[in-house]
Amino acid sequence: MKGIDNLKKYLQKHFHTKDLGSLKYFLGIEVAISKDIFLSQRRYIPDLLSDYGMPGCRSIDSPKNVNMKLLLDQGERLEDVEKYRRLWLNYLTVTRSDITFPVSIVSQFLSTPKTTHLER
Repeated sequence: MKGIDNLKKYLQKHFHTKDLGSLKYFLGIEVAISKDIFLSQRRYIPDLLSDYGMPGCRSIDSPKNVNMKLLLDQGERLEDVEKYRRLWLNYLTVTRSDITFPVSIVSQFLSTPKTTHLER
């Protein structure tokens, strides 16, 4: 802790900073520190699902169609493109490494999202 206190003092001396205390919540990630550090997104995920009109959604073991190929010219252009772009799925991969691949696939279509990119 002495090293952390020295760093805080150094930063306060050279920059305008404010000590907010122990980290509890940052970028949708809850942090619990005891003997170990635990990361959770229990608050972020329900909020994200509610924002997209899917509050009752439940997780599944595998995607609906594992062989589906998403293409740029497939489907109709979304009416609310900005809503799709605001979907911060990359934050979910911090605590859910099992969804990293599907998130990387869906993220490829942020410039021109189509209806097929949202199929549930």
